[in-house]
Formats: sequence, structure tokens, C-alpha cells
Amino acid sequence: MWDEILKTLSVYVSSMIKFIFGPIGGKAAGLHLITTMIVTVAGMMTIVVAFTYFGDFIRKRIIDRFRKPKPDDATATNKRNFFKRYGLAGVAFLTPVILTPIGGTILAVSVSPKREKILLYMLISACAWSVILTCAVYFGYDAIMEWIDRLQPDKMLEN
Repeated sequence: MWDEILKTLSVYVSSMIKFIFGPIGGKAAGLHLITTMIVTVAGMMTIVVAFTYFGDFIRKRIIDRFRKPKPDDATATNKRNFFKRYGLAGVAFLTPVILTPIGGTILAVSVSPKREKILLYMLISACAWSVILTCAVYFGYDAIMEWIDRLQPDKMLEN
């Protein structure tokens, strides 16, 4: 029992850092497909909730102490342009694949004040990408390993 809990916990923590680590870790740990999907979504949404509600506090109390203010920050302009082009739905859609859960949430919070909308869009995105990526990892891995087995020279000579 503790073995399964520790495996699940490692997938949970790894999907907090980078979303794709959840399905890969779940497959490596031998977890069930549905368990991996649920734990991956839970890991991402933990970070999204934490940074959505405590992101301002973290930015004001911790990050601003070490960063000197710049008059016209190019990074802030790029964030605004990205957000204007794709909107909150675009940021939520790209967060699991390209951005990290932390980076996508910080980007969404810095531009959109609507916390409930951020949580909803990130949840929908996390659920959709969890199904897609977990199925790709679980079934794609099996297909690739089967293909590699067929390409081995010993097996080719037997056929």
C-alpha cells in the first residue's frame, strides 16, 4: 500500500513542476492509466490554485525584494502582447504543453484579475491535456516497444 502511495505522490509532485512529467512518471511507476490522469490534473491544479490565490503575495513579498524595477520592461510588454493575441484561453491551452504550470499561472495572474476564470480554464486545459498526453505516453510507448521488438535482427531471422 505504501508503495502505491509513494508512486502516486511522486507523479503528483512531478506534474506540479512540468505537466508531461506526470504521464511519463505514471507509466514508469506502473500506475493505472486513470490514476495517472487524475493525479496529473491534481498536481497541476494544486500549483494553479496556489499561485492564483497567493501569486500577488509571492510577487510582492519575495520576488520584488530581489528585482530592481525597470521603467519599460520588455518582458512585461511581451507578456501583454502574448495575452492580447491568445487571451486567457490560449494561455491555459498552452500551459501544460509549452509552459510549466507555474509559468502559465503567473502569466495568467499577471494579466487577468479574474481568479475563477483562470481556475476554470486551467482545469479544462489540464483535463484535456491529461487525457491526450497520458494516452499518448501509455499507448505510444507500447507501440514503439512493439515496433522495436520487430526490428531486432534475431526476430527478423526467425520470421
